Amino acid sequence: MDDNGAPNVFLSGGSRSAFADEQRLRYISDLSVTKVKVLNGNRYEHFEASSDTTFVDDRELRVFVWTQCTYVAE
Repeated sequence: MDDNGAPNVFLSGGSRSAFADEQRLRYISDLSVTKVKVLNGNRYEHFEASSDTTFVDDRELRVFVWTQCTYVAE
């Protein structure tokens, strides 16, 4: 994908209440990463890259699968 900030990954899994569907579409500048974490309120949602892809609005997106959450230290 080009570097224009258009979504290139889909975050799959985790709590349905954690992210609205449109928040699951993300842009990651370096698609060679194997893990990402996303701040969500008082916790981080962790995702790992999978070999799967999905199509959203005619765009092929790499799928990252939820693995765990960790809480922000006080």
